[in-house]
Amino acid sequence: MTAIAHFDDNEVVAFARWLEADLAAVTERPLWSMSTQEAEEALLSLTRVRGQLDALLMRVLRQAEAVGAGMDTGATSTTNWWSHATRTTRAEAHRTARLAKTLEDHDDLAHALASGDLRTDQARVIAAAVDDLPDAVEDWLPAAATRFLLEKAREHDAKDLRTLGRRVLEAVDPEAADADEARRLEAEEADAVARASFSMVDDGHGTCHGRFTIPSLHGAMLAKDLKARVARECRNGRVDVGEGEERPSTLTRHRMGRAFMDYIETRPAASAPRAGGVAATVVVTMQLETLLGGAKAASLDTGSRISAGEARRIACRAGIIPVVLGGPSVPLDVGRKRRFHTEVQRIAMGIRDGGCTAAGCDAPPAMTEAHHDEVPWGKGGGTSVEKGRLLCPPHHRRIHDPAFQHMLDKHGKVRFTRRT
Repeated sequence: MTAIAHFDDNEVVAFARWLEADLAAVTERPLWSMSTQEAEEALLSLTRVRGQLDALLMRVLRQAEAVGAGMDTGATSTTNWWSHATRTTRAEAHRTARLAKTLEDHDDLAHALASGDLRTDQARVIAAAVDDLPDAVEDWLPAAATRFLLEKAREHDAKDLRTLGRRVLEAVDPEAADADEARRLEAEEADAVARASFSMVDDGHGTCHGRFTIPSLHGAMLAKDLKARVARECRNGRVDVGEGEERPSTLTRHRMGRAFMDYIETRPAASAPRAGGVAATVVVTMQLETLLGGAKAASLDTGSRISAGEARRIACRAGIIPVVLGGPSVPLDVGRKRRFHTEVQRIAMGIRDGGCTAAGCDAPPAMTEAHHDEVPWGKGGGTSVEKGRLLCPPHHRRIHDPAFQHMLDKHGKVRFTRRT
C-alpha cells in the first residue's frame, strides 16, 4: 500500500488492471519446485498483501460511493451495485462498506492495515472495541485504547483481540473500568433476571424439547457441571478411541445431552427448591475487600465476571467455591506427601492456567489433568501448584510420549516437535 500511496485516481485504476492481469498469469505457474522456506515466505507476504489490498479496496469503495458509482444502472446504492456486479453477498458487501466508513475515523487502524501490519478481521475487531468505549470516558482514552490493541495485534488473532477489546478500558484506565463495569454488570444482571424464561414441550413421541434464557452466572453453573460429567465418562472409558488415535472432541451436543440427563437423574437432594441449594461448582475469585462490602467485580473460573453484590450473595450458598485474594490461605505445596494434586491445588491451577497450557489448545480447566511439570513424581519430584501445570488428556499423553520433545514458549505455553 505504501508503494502506491502517491498514485492519483487514474494510476490506481491502472494498477488494479495490471495486478489483475499479472495475478491471472502467476496463478497458473506450477508450485512443485517451491521449497519449505519459499512457501513460508510466500504465505506470510501474501497475507500482508491481502490486508493491503483490502485497505485499498475500501478506500476506492468510499470514493465510489461519493461519486455515485453504479447508480445509473438503477441500483439503490453503490454497495448494492458492487455486490451484484461482483457476486458478493449483500451482507458481506455492506459489512465491508461499514468497515470502510469506520476506518475513516480510525487513522491509526487504516494506516496499520494499509502497511500490511494488520489483518482486516483484526481491524474490524479493534474498531468495534474502541467505538464501544463508554461515552463518558476522557478524550485521550480512544487513542490510547487503539495503541494498546494495535500492540497486542502483533501476537494475537482477531478472536483473542475481541476478548482483549472487552477489557481494554481496564488496561488503559483501571479506575474508569471498575466504575463502568460495576454499572454495566448490575444492569446486565438485572436485565437477565427480568428476561429469564423456560419452556418445554413433549412431542408425543417420547422426546421433550425445550428452550431457556437464564443469566450468564447460572449458565456457567450448568455448563460446568455438564462438562465435568462428560469428562467423567471419558475417564471411565465410555468414549471409544482406537489405538494410536487422538481422543475426539468430547463436548458434542449428544454427549452434553447425555450429561444433562445424568444431571437431572442424580441431582442431590439438597438442590431441591426447599433446600435453596445451587447445583453447580463454580469458583468465584474476589478480593477480600469485595467480600467485606467493596464494589470491585469478581471473576468466575469460566471467564465471566459478576458484580460484587452477586459475589457476596452466592459465596454463602452451596455449590460455590469462593477464592478470596488477600484472605486466609491453604497449603498449595504438599511435597512428597501425596502423588496427586489436591482439589484446592487443582482450583488454584485452573485459575492460573485457564485451561490446557499446550499452545493452541482451548480445553477448559474441567477437561484437563494436573501434570508434574519439572520433575516427575516417580523421579523424586514434589506435588505443588508452582511445579505443576494443566494439560488436556491428549496433550498430557503427548508430553510423556518419547516420540515428541517439548519446550515452553515465551508465553509459558508448551510446544511439541516430533523427534527425528
